[in-house]
Amino acid sequence: MSVTQNERRAADGTDDVDGVAADTTRTVRGPRGSRTAPRSLKSSQFRDRIAPYLFLAPWLIGFLVITLGPMLYSLYLSFTDYSLLSEPSWVGLDNYVRMFTSDPKYLESVRVTLVYVFVSVPLQLAFALLLAVILNRGLRALSIYRSIYYLPSLIGASVAIAVLWRQMFGNNGLINQVLSFFGIEGQSWIGNPDTALGTLIILNVWTFGSPMVIFLAALRQIPEYLYEAAAVDGISRRGAFLHITLPMLTPIVLFNLILQLINAFQAFTPAYVISGGTGGPVNSTLFYTLYLYQRGFTGFQMGYASAMAWVLFIAIAAVTAANFWFAKYWVHYDD
Repeated sequence: MSVTQNERRAADGTDDVDGVAADTTRTVRGPRGSRTAPRSLKSSQFRDRIAPYLFLAPWLIGFLVITLGPMLYSLYLSFTDYSLLSEPSWVGLDNYVRMFTSDPKYLESVRVTLVYVFVSVPLQLAFALLLAVILNRGLRALSIYRSIYYLPSLIGASVAIAVLWRQMFGNNGLINQVLSFFGIEGQSWIGNPDTALGTLIILNVWTFGSPMVIFLAALRQIPEYLYEAAAVDGISRRGAFLHITLPMLTPIVLFNLILQLINAFQAFTPAYVISGGTGGPVNSTLFYTLYLYQRGFTGFQMGYASAMAWVLFIAIAAVTAANFWFAKYWVHYDD
């Protein structure tokens, strides 16, 4: 029986490093047999590459099936005449032309929505910032106050709060009862075209909790030595707020501004509940989304409603892009 070269080396107590390296490179033996090392390395690299996509797969499937798919289908419907009861028929740009040329109610919904957005959002952010500055002065039980003030943001867009708001601003509501205590005769605030939209603006301002919490977290990150240096230089509290606090908060102001603008453009529930789905009185609470709902699900003009939805999508995207573009003139970052 012949003795192999490796056995001779083992018997002689010698070790050939190059030979061992060659053997280990050639084969790796395990409980399931031999497997080449390069193939194992490739398999490991493939698993590392595919693992992130496996974790992202549920979100990707949901985005494609639940979001992107319906969006593309609604884009197709926006060029059709579709009543939900028959097959859609292609009409081209007729829906878009009709919106801006022969539908005065649509233009009224645009006006009401723009007034609501560009009045309520600045007031909401100003009130949220003011309250955040007050809470940042070291109140006891700060977490309790923070939770209480955040609560309106959680329930402000609910049907229950909208019903409560309608009762408060009604003819015999709480607001008129308080006014009567001071000898002031009230009115139906939601039944008056001049004040109905104002009640919805107040409701949106009341949901200040979310931006307030974000402002408060940002205020607590501003270095204290900046205020100490300002005090040494004789700068007043007002000057410190204008020249230190506000510039340091501008990135957070931009963040809150974009979020609240998007939410305000999509507001629907308060106007629907308070007006009973009509947008009254005299279209004073006819939000864009409410008119879209009327066209799509009351008038069965789903093609027209889809065109309205895409105009709203483009408008929100344009406003967001404009905010980012103008941010370079007033937003200050650390660098």
